[in-house]
Order: sequence, then C-alpha cells, then structure tokens
Amino acid sequence: MKLTVREMAIFSMLGAVMYASKLIMEFAPNIHLIGVFIVAFTVVYRQKALYPIYIFVFLTGMLSGFASWWLPYLYIWTVLWGIVMLLPKKMPKPVQPLVYMAVCALHGFLYGTLYAPIQAIVFGLNFKSMVAWIVAGLPYDFTHGVSNFFCGILIVPIITVLRLAERISAKD
Repeated sequence: MKLTVREMAIFSMLGAVMYASKLIMEFAPNIHLIGVFIVAFTVVYRQKALYPIYIFVFLTGMLSGFASWWLPYLYIWTVLWGIVMLLPKKMPKPVQPLVYMAVCALHGFLYGTLYAPIQAIVFGLNFKSMVAWIVAGLPYDFTHGVSNFFCGILIVPIITVLRLAERISAKD
C-alpha cells in the first residue's frame, strides 16, 4: 500500500483526531469515539484505515506510556477494523447506520474479553483467573457497548463528510 504525501497528511490528521477525541472524552470512562472513527475510516479507506488506527495507537503509547495496558491496543482496534472489512460494501442505505452502530457496540461489549489474553499473560493469570477478570469487567464493557451504539449514530455522517472531502480533493 503505497501512500501519497496527501494521504500521509490526511491519515496523520485522522489519527491525531482519534487521539484528541480520546483525551476530550476521558472525563467519561469507557465512553469515546474511537470505535466510531475506526468504523467510518474503514468504510471509506478500507485497508488504508490501518494507518490512522496505528497512528492513534502509537500516539497513545508515546503520550501515555508504553505500559502493559497499552499492549492490547496493538490488536484490539484491528479486530474492529477486520469486522468492518468483512461487511458487504454495498449495503442498502437504510440498514447501514444500524449495522455500523451494532458492530461498534459489539466491539465495546467484547472489549474486556479481547483485552484479557494479554493481561493474563502479563500478570500470569490462569484461565480461571482470566475469566474472573473478564466477569469483573462486564459492567464496564456494558457501558462501553451501549455508549458505542449511541455514539455510532455519528458513523454515517462522518463517512459522508469523508467521501465528500475525497471527491472534492480528487477534482483538484
């Protein structure tokens, strides 16, 4: 995937927007727009959406510390990207918002489960302890999933704006 200078600038800005949105939303634990951005960027940019995702991941590590909590970031957001990549490109317009919102919510509900394997390895947890860790986090995952669903209402408008910007820049 060769990138143009324009794409490098756009993807850098999109990754920075993801990070800024995370900082802005830190007052509300497990409520953020990261999933919303990942779904929208993946629908518009497909494989190239990995660039802003990993810019976000590395900004998070650089500015918040490359600690054990950061390790799942190396794959956890890619899971959401992969699910979106598997969705049909040509979905009927009326179902798009609901499908995108549901996928975003699903990722939020599964976040702790996806996060758990690395935590188990880092902290030496056996399977039973890892399951207990997941169960203890279910209230947080519930908040995450529900908030991802409702924040997901922004996905289609973001997709629309990104596609419009792509069409305008293609004319230049």
